[in-house]
Amino acid sequence: MAGHKKSGFEEVESLLQDIGTKIEQLIEKAADAGGDAKVELEKKIRDLRERKTTVEEEFKKGKSKVETLYNSKKTEIEPNLKKSQKHFKNAFKQLGEAFKVLIKKT
Repeated sequence: MAGHKKSGFEEVESLLQDIGTKIEQLIEKAADAGGDAKVELEKKIRDLRERKTTVEEEFKKGKSKVETLYNSKKTEIEPNLKKSQKHFKNAFKQLGEAFKVLIKKT
């Protein structure tokens, strides 16, 4: 076995962890910053946290929905799941890019 290929869900989970880590880094930056910079960073942190929470909730809902469906109709769904998983991954990649852009601005 030459390395374990991550499932779409595992990729998203690691992306969410990565975002969490970046938020922690911003919090540290904000603690060292002063004045306007601190206010600006704190605003960004709040914004990122809200987005991350929304994404996590959507992800959990989507994941449990997919698991329930998948278990009940495994054979019918298998080919379609691969397709929708690709779209799901692309959406999260775009979200990841958006976070990178937001974080770079700080």
